[in-house]
Amino acid sequence: MLPRPQLADDQTKPIYRQLFDHIKGCIETGALTPGERLPATRELAGQLGLNRATVSSAYDLLETAGLIAGHVGRGSFVTAGLAPALSGIDWAALLPSGTARAPTADAAISFSNSRPSEMLFPVEAFRASCAEVIQSPEALSILQLGSPAGYAPLRRYLLERGREEGTVRDGDDILITSGCQQGFDLLQRVLVGHGESVLLEDPVYPGLVSVFGRANARVIGVPVGMNGIDATAAERALQRDGARLLVVTPSFQNPTGTTIPADERRRLLDATRRAGTILVENDIYADLAYIGTREPAIRQLDASGDTVLLRSFSKLAFPGLRVGWVIGPARLIARMAEAKQLSDLHTDHLAQAVLLRFAESGRFDAHRRLMLEAGRERLHAALDACEKHLPAGSRFTRPRGGMNLWITLPEPLDAAELLPRAVREGVSYVPGRYFAVSRVEPGALRLSFAQLPPEQIRAGVATLGRLFRSELERVRERANLDPAPAMV
Repeated sequence: MLPRPQLADDQTKPIYRQLFDHIKGCIETGALTPGERLPATRELAGQLGLNRATVSSAYDLLETAGLIAGHVGRGSFVTAGLAPALSGIDWAALLPSGTARAPTADAAISFSNSRPSEMLFPVEAFRASCAEVIQSPEALSILQLGSPAGYAPLRRYLLERGREEGTVRDGDDILITSGCQQGFDLLQRVLVGHGESVLLEDPVYPGLVSVFGRANARVIGVPVGMNGIDATAAERALQRDGARLLVVTPSFQNPTGTTIPADERRRLLDATRRAGTILVENDIYADLAYIGTREPAIRQLDASGDTVLLRSFSKLAFPGLRVGWVIGPARLIARMAEAKQLSDLHTDHLAQAVLLRFAESGRFDAHRRLMLEAGRERLHAALDACEKHLPAGSRFTRPRGGMNLWITLPEPLDAAELLPRAVREGVSYVPGRYFAVSRVEPGALRLSFAQLPPEQIRAGVATLGRLFRSELERVRERANLDPAPAMV
């Protein structure tokens, strides 16, 4: 039987993580034995006065860690210790627990992945760029081991572009990475390793929580509103916590699609400067501005040059090539290059050379125009469909670009509970709880529209709208039928 946990409203550790730690401890100490059945998520949520999504998040972590297994129609059971020991090593005890993975169920219409559509990839232009690189006199040196900082011609190209737009100044340098995720990993290795505080947007792309949580950083969520991160809440957190880093995605944030206005960007800059905190700008979506003009990058506004800027080709060109870059003070970039060399010697120079040729040939600009036109159509389809089909009381962001919308369903709908039904109807999405840092929104979900043609977007949202409206009507009818409590 599961002992009752002592849960605290602690901003440094979400409730679902505290519940995970409690159950994990019970399994490790033998208070819960292999094969024992855990309470159903709804049952445990009722016992503890929690939202069911909170309990589900804890169970997801336990299953990812190999401590429990869920069986449809039967429940969740302790599995630690059940596997036969072939090597004598207790891998479950040796390896740290993972983080909850977002659902990846196959569906005819999937809003689950924030990535460009492969149907828009300019394959023939890419083949031509590859052929030109392979046939060039530099081919042999490109195929040799190179600098851990990246392919030198691409670094020069990106630095020159940065100088033209004002994101690169004297004393700056650039590091080519295997996508932005490696950039964050290297920042963690160089700057965060001794329990420092890191402020993240809440909700946020879960890879950030994972990379800094691995270093035992004190990860603190700052709420995101309709205009991006709440600058007032960020200022309070900076004053209170003395964070090492504040990480923001100022344009078309993942998962909400929100954009921070220019005056709020300056306010965040001033706040981090006063606190002695490093501002890290994740700027991978800014090129996907479909309507109006793009806001200036925070690094363009930073006269000190201390802001660290991360960008990538992945959202506009080819995600599979894994080419991103970091711009920052030369001393920081040098330390990150050292850490990178210890990890992978150097990033694939062939992919970097092909992307450079793709850009210098003018093919990238032609592809950019196509992507922006297609993105504009898909964004309009998503916004129009949400306006038309979502149940009354729903709220959703209205970005001018990017890849994602953030939808909040009316209470008491739970996006995670409704997902299996949506998948049976041929549509998938990601429930909002997978993006939570310290606060779970049960009714929230991310709708990623960029990889779908407009007709599928409209059909998928229409299906979701019917499902959500039907469930809302059912729940409200049931509430009306429940007898009122007796007055005594």
